[in-house]
Amino acid sequence: MARIAVTPSISIAEDELLESFVLASGPGGQNVNKVSSAVQLRFDVAGSPSLDGDVRARLSLLSGQRLTKDGVLVITARAHRSQERNRADARERLFELIRRAAEPPKLRRPTRPTKAAKRRRLESKKIHSRVKRARGPVRED
Repeated sequence: MARIAVTPSISIAEDELLESFVLASGPGGQNVNKVSSAVQLRFDVAGSPSLDGDVRARLSLLSGQRLTKDGVLVITARAHRSQERNRADARERLFELIRRAAEPPKLRRPTRPTKAAKRRRLESKKIHSRVKRARGPVRED
């Protein structure tokens, strides 16, 4: 069973990818009516033994609308006229998604505003308040 290296630590078995070929729309002349050149690539994110829990969760979030309720990621490629180029395009898009999911997110370190920033904010609020107060009705003293 052949494995495809996606990152140095993640490789996917060839049999985890399910490809189906469908008729594509768009350029291609008569070719488009008789050759199934568009590719639907399916990858079971929820059941894949190649992914660990963190990568699986991040991949599910990154997939968005392309993820089915069963946890299967569906990528459709139909940009090219040849079936082989569409197949390579779909695989590369899947691998790029997995690479992005494999990167752990940066931890946010909470910061506090400086005293000068607080002073500037309060000063701008005072100025804005004066402008709004000046728009009110004219009072005669």
